Amino acid sequence: MLVKEIIKQLDLLAPPAYQEDYDNSGLITGNMQQEVNGVLISLDCIESIVEEAIREKCNLIIAHHPIVFKGLKKINGNNYVERTIIKAIKNDIAIYAIHTNLDNVKGGVNFKIAEKLGLQNIKILAPKKQLLKKLISFVPDKDSEKVLDALYKAGAGNIGNYSECSYQLDGTGTFKPNENANPAIGSSNKKELVAEKRIEVIFPSPLEGAIISALYGSHPYEEPAYDILQLENKNPEVGSGAIGTLPSPMKELDFMNYLKSKMNLSNIRHTALLGKEIKKVALCGGSGSFLLKNALSVGADAYISADFKYHEFFDAENKIVIADIGHYESEVFTKDLIYEFLIQKFSNIAVRLSKIDSNPISYL
Repeated sequence: MLVKEIIKQLDLLAPPAYQEDYDNSGLITGNMQQEVNGVLISLDCIESIVEEAIREKCNLIIAHHPIVFKGLKKINGNNYVERTIIKAIKNDIAIYAIHTNLDNVKGGVNFKIAEKLGLQNIKILAPKKQLLKKLISFVPDKDSEKVLDALYKAGAGNIGNYSECSYQLDGTGTFKPNENANPAIGSSNKKELVAEKRIEVIFPSPLEGAIISALYGSHPYEEPAYDILQLENKNPEVGSGAIGTLPSPMKELDFMNYLKSKMNLSNIRHTALLGKEIKKVALCGGSGSFLLKNALSVGADAYISADFKYHEFFDAENKIVIADIGHYESEVFTKDLIYEFLIQKFSNIAVRLSKIDSNPISYL
């Protein structure tokens, strides 16, 4: 098993194209061709995690948080980032980070939190724009279903809970092959008129290469005509945070105790309780104060996240209960998400969960 084979599957789970501009997800140390002896999954990658990987004979660490966010001008061991990188390289340990791209996908970090809380009807809280494209092509009538089937298999035509979505319009295509052409229909130097269908399908931007390959592989023409358009539509499958509903409403204090139990919390920083029931819950793993307005706009009763600053608590405006549960505490179950995904994909390699609590914050 090579590093690249594992990364290929992780990239399908959370395409790197979906990470935020400031992020540094991906392979940080190591080589794609490196053979994997064992995988250690952690939330952070620090010196103690690398030492754990050495003890457990794991030469690939998959961490949620990248150990390197900014460029390193020197690597001489003067801080924990440099020491971690040095230790990993000296021991031939690859480090792979799957950060905001895993935050931003349906079924990712925020959906794992929602699952822990037993939420229903879970959706992306703030879907992102410009992550969808549309393919338009022109196919002979008799071949249109074959081409569409190939495009569907490549990942096109999915809209929410619907698959194999397309638009088709009848028309007439014209062309005149020259003497060097090898036309599927017609002959050289003779103008042809062919009954065609204009087909349109949408697809996620990262799949563009696979979609074009599927078109060329299934289209009967020597030179298929097609257009690809960037869409402004929001992609309901990709974005920040999540929103869902509890199976039944809870009193605020009951909900806070429920939250502590489900997320294994010792305490919660929160705004004043409002004397209302909690039914609709918005959430974002990690630093999520930027999504408070989104939580308010969808009518959430509570917003769960972390790293709120003092003045940001006032922004609740007595309209919503903010529950700041801590950065580490909100994302620690990401390890389970990655573990469960990998053991389903690979049965022939040891995958281990880190036993180290890497939370840098302690409470008295």
